[in-house]
Amino acid sequence: MPFDPAMKLTRDNFKNLPPLCSDGAWGTEMQRLGAEPGQMCDTWNTEFPEKVLSVAQSYVDAGAQIILTNTFNSNRVALVRHGIPELAYELTRTGAKISRRAAQGKAYVFGSIGPCGKMVMMGEISEGEVEEAAAEQARAMAEGGADAIVIETQTDLMEAEASARGCLAACDLPVGISFTFDSGKGNSFTMMGVDPEQAYNMARRVGASFVGANCGAGIESFVHLASLFSKAGGELPVWIKGNAGLPSMSPDGRYFYSAPPELYSGVVEPLLAAGAHFIGGCCGSNPAHIQA
Repeated sequence: MPFDPAMKLTRDNFKNLPPLCSDGAWGTEMQRLGAEPGQMCDTWNTEFPEKVLSVAQSYVDAGAQIILTNTFNSNRVALVRHGIPELAYELTRTGAKISRRAAQGKAYVFGSIGPCGKMVMMGEISEGEVEEAAAEQARAMAEGGADAIVIETQTDLMEAEASARGCLAACDLPVGISFTFDSGKGNSFTMMGVDPEQAYNMARRVGASFVGANCGAGIESFVHLASLFSKAGGELPVWIKGNAGLPSMSPDGRYFYSAPPELYSGVVEPLLAAGAHFIGGCCGSNPAHIQA
């Protein structure tokens, strides 16, 4: 299947997509536009939509074939910490609409769902509550015009599976799951002890359309992870979004990442050879990294 963002993605045809370039970080780009370190910027979807649009548009202009949405924290469980759980649907729907506007028929829009902030494994939240929160976001993503959904930065296998079940039941969009593994050479476990084979097997069993890894380490560390995901089955396309190195903190409390754009361009071929199908950037990466 050729790259054609005008073509509707389905759970049946998703596996026929060619290798594609995804976008880079959103949070660090928001800081460039005035956000404070650690600020939750999902509310910018309604407060400063043009700023959000500019981030999405910058990645399209850089050549990204997939852009995400500014909805990482927009599930109602995560929003309880900010006192606005009732805004989950609207923030998610609006975030999808903004990215759809930026895509201009040049890129697919994958709706971003992050961790809820509570551990199912530790009994802090039930699987049913996670499913309901994810389902609400999935419905909003579909209404807002997303082409697919990526449940990202996951560490807890039970939460990831519950989120996937909620999304898959609530809409007909393809759904993928991306895990975050501990940094360090050859480290292949999440902080909750999940390895790529376990992640892959769960994703395939639940009906996900793709699986992979994001965040946690510099992009060069993801060649090893891509190979582990590929060896786990080879049926599901592998999603990879690595950081621009590891962070350092500036005197004003802002994180900065030192990996140059050339590092990304140099690791694309090794990632593809290892089995990666979708490649992009995470924390610290910017449009220059994607354009490279």
